[in-house]
Formats: sequence, structure tokens, C-alpha cells
Amino acid sequence: MSRIAALVVAWFVLLPPAAPARAAEWGTIVPGTSTTDSVRAQYGQPTKSQAQQVEGYDTTQWVYEGVQAPAGIVRLTVDFGLLTAAGYKKDVVRSFRLDPKPGVFNRTLVMDGWGTPTRIGRDGEFEVFLYEHGLLVYFDKEGRIAQALIFTPPQPLPAAPAQR
Repeated sequence: MSRIAALVVAWFVLLPPAAPARAAEWGTIVPGTSTTDSVRAQYGQPTKSQAQQVEGYDTTQWVYEGVQAPAGIVRLTVDFGLLTAAGYKKDVVRSFRLDPKPGVFNRTLVMDGWGTPTRIGRDGEFEVFLYEHGLLVYFDKEGRIAQALIFTPPQPLPAAPAQR
């Protein structure tokens, strides 16, 4: 999972959305809009907080787990620090990741909630849904139960290669 996720997250740190578009959201967190204050107001203090450097920018990562995680979620990880057309915004949500409890998000629920994915791919044994409005969903080996959901600002995807 981490290879694609790391590549996509790094891409979103440096590329602001091409056009104003609504990001995929969950639990009132909207990448590119929500801030440290709004996340703290909704979820309280994180279980863990870590300062990081991403592409030369100071960023922060908050983790909510155990009893501090939202209902149905094993771990909520929120990354702050987003480079926008207006400059770097240290306190704005860049991305967040949900690690749900088994069976909380199944394939049908994901499609009912966020629609048909823009692309469907694979990362090793795992099927991945990619939504242009800023969501990656990793499914189990059977492709039925979501293992991780990663929310980012919307980004236009490059055109698919022509098929012969």
C-alpha cells in the first residue's frame, strides 16, 4: 500500500488543485480546507503528534487511535501543511487516512458514498479505487472490504494511455 500512497501524497503536497473543486471528505474533515483548529474542535487532542519535514516544508501529523479514534475507525491520521497557489499553509489539512475496523467500509458502501471511481488499479495484491476528487481506497485481497481510505485535495488525473 505504501508505495502508491506515498507517491500520491508527495504529489499533492507540491501541486495545488488545478481548479476550485470540492475535495472528498469524511467526518467534517476536508483536505485543502480544514485546519488544525477545526480538526481539534471535532476530534479533540490527538493521541500522537509529530513534526515532520516534507519536501523542505515543516508539516505536522496527528494520529487518533484507540479510544480517541472515531467510531468504527482503528486509526485516523491527519497530515497538515499544504502548498497552495496563495503560498504554504502550515495549518491546513493536506491529507488524512482512515484505517477502518474490519467490515466498516465495504465496496458497496464506498461506491454509494463516493460514486464510481475515476480509475481502478492494483497495488500488488490489493485493488485500489482512485477518485479524481481526492480519494484512494485500498481493498482487501478479495476486493470487498476497504482496508484504508486516503483523502487528499482534488487533482486532475493524467489521461489514461491509449489502448491498442
